[in-house]
Amino acid sequence: MKRRFFSSSVAAVTAVAALLLIPISSAAAQGIGIPRTADGKPDLSGFWAAGGGLLTSQVDAGGNVTITLGARDASPVNFERDSGLRQRADSNRPIYKPEFWDKVQHLDENGNVEDPTFGCMPAGVPRIGPPDKILQTPTEIVFLYQSRNTFRLIPIDGRPHHPEKSLDQTWMGDSVGRWEAGTLVIDTIGFNDVSWLDWPGYFHSEQMRVTERLYREGNTLHYQATVEDPVVLMKPWIRNSVIRTINTDPNAALIEDPPCDERDLEHLVTKERG
Repeated sequence: MKRRFFSSSVAAVTAVAALLLIPISSAAAQGIGIPRTADGKPDLSGFWAAGGGLLTSQVDAGGNVTITLGARDASPVNFERDSGLRQRADSNRPIYKPEFWDKVQHLDENGNVEDPTFGCMPAGVPRIGPPDKILQTPTEIVFLYQSRNTFRLIPIDGRPHHPEKSLDQTWMGDSVGRWEAGTLVIDTIGFNDVSWLDWPGYFHSEQMRVTERLYREGNTLHYQATVEDPVVLMKPWIRNSVIRTINTDPNAALIEDPPCDERDLEHLVTKERG
């Protein structure tokens, strides 16, 4: 299977544990140190590098990004193994209705063939995590992701969900955004039931609703997603928050992601994912 090592699941690996909604500090609430657009809204535009968790990055004066793997010996193999173990051990997990736990266990144990991202499918929302680059206008916000060069166009001008698109079953859903003080709140519906919420077989139904919250504090972006799915979950699940820092190099850019060409599934001999 030819796929880039730093896949969309990295967003989950870089998570910082949090069980409540993103706390907005007094500085952020007052707008201290937050760039603003011409219409007075917080400016989230920028190229956002990863930060925190198992995967850490540093940006030097030339804009070069160095990524460090938080594994036992910093090897790609143990990075995959260790991150999988840590995600399974995370106490912040979606609480499924009793009749669905067997399915979660089956998907996790057979993740090398069941995980849609291992078969070149998109990660979907919210698994893809925060965007790598944000472009902001008064009427819409654009999210760009390195993973398979994915994008999202999110209106922020007060319009409701699209009457047709919101009824489709897609990987990224139909999103609309609004501002709540200094926080951008994105409401997304219209999903398929193929994507996963996270690595350990966390699936969802077509009735899933995702609420993402982003706010900027200086050169730091805070991201969190809440998942509601009354079909399979007993209560909403708040994913661990993610913190990213901005890359101020004007030449920083996303690279072309090679096409995902799946060639390995028919040759698997173990259930280990890597």
